[in-house]
Amino acid sequence: MNTNLFKSLIEKNKQSKDDQHISPIAITIFTVFLLIAILGAVIGDGRFPDAVIGVWVFSLTIIGTYFLFALKVASQWEKAVVLRLGKFHGLKGPGVFWLIPIIDNATMWIDHRVMVTSFSAEKTLTKDTVPVDVDAVLFWVVWDAEKAALEVKDYQSAISWAAQTALREIIGQMSLADILVGRAKMDEELQKIIDERSTPWGVTVQSVEIRDVVIPQVLEDAMSRQAQAERERQARVILGESEQQIAASFAEASQAYINNPTALHLRGMNMLFEGLKEKGALVIVPSSAVDTMNLGGLSGMVSLAQNNLPKDK
Repeated sequence: MNTNLFKSLIEKNKQSKDDQHISPIAITIFTVFLLIAILGAVIGDGRFPDAVIGVWVFSLTIIGTYFLFALKVASQWEKAVVLRLGKFHGLKGPGVFWLIPIIDNATMWIDHRVMVTSFSAEKTLTKDTVPVDVDAVLFWVVWDAEKAALEVKDYQSAISWAAQTALREIIGQMSLADILVGRAKMDEELQKIIDERSTPWGVTVQSVEIRDVVIPQVLEDAMSRQAQAERERQARVILGESEQQIAASFAEASQAYINNPTALHLRGMNMLFEGLKEKGALVIVPSSAVDTMNLGGLSGMVSLAQNNLPKDK
């Protein structure tokens, strides 16, 4: 036998048992009546005819069974959909309510709390033909238990499939860049589409959140190289703009030295002095600067000053 089929049968059987919602109070009452019936049969054995004892046990067992199947308790967040002879009779709960055994049947128990459903779209092509995997989370709540029970067979599965279909439609209408950047817009469009489909089922969508967008590794590497090249281009542009600003500053500063050769001479001597005062520094200057700036005398004075410096012991 197929393993998946076997598991599905077990889950359906478990779910059908859970849908009976046998209350612990009803089980306790049934147990009490059953114990009273057994105790009466033991005590009455030999004192009363067997027919009387049988009627006693049978009556108490029937009463206990009635409480077991007629007394129901719905939690604060639940509503029970009651059918009477196959027709919708009403919604019961929360709290204690009674059913008529055999005639009434609580077919569904609707949870009115906010439900969370995760869904995904795998290998779905975007508008620019890029396969992506998208994971999302849907937050929804049942606002009309009657519609959820009567208008759709399995509203939870219907919500999941509607969300997945809407996600595939949205991905096919958007480019990869729009998906990566405009997640908020994508969430709003998904919520609107899913809510329009689920409203006739008595279900409203509170929010949709995209958790993750996975793209192929090759495309991810290409996008990484593209981003790196873009950053290098921006760095070169900034460097070029800096060079322009520096050149403009030098051009502005040169205007101050055009008609003032003394200031230019002092600036050159200061730059040379800053270079020579460092130990082991090698400064290369044009030969014409030796005569114009008297660098020979200046170099001799610097050398003499360095020789006269006290030596470290």
